[in-house]
Amino acid sequence: MPIIILIAVLSALRYFEVWRFAQLSWWWVIGLAALAFAWFEFIEPLFGLDKRKAHDEDEKRRQARVKASFNKKK
Repeated sequence: MPIIILIAVLSALRYFEVWRFAQLSWWWVIGLAALAFAWFEFIEPLFGLDKRKAHDEDEKRRQARVKASFNKKK
C-alpha cells in the first residue's frame, strides 16, 4: 500500500510542478506503477502473501465468534 501512496504523491507533485519534482521524469512514476502492478499480480501471489492476509482475517473472525460464544454461555 505505501507504494500506491507514493505513486499518487509523486504524480500530484509532478503534475503541479512542485519544487524539484517539476523536472522529474514521468518514467519514474510509470516505473513505480509497473513495480506495484508486478508486486500485486505476480510476487504477492507467488509467495502466498495474499492468502496469508485472508487467512489471518478469517482467524480473527473465528476467534471473535468463539469468544462471543463462550461469553453468552456464562
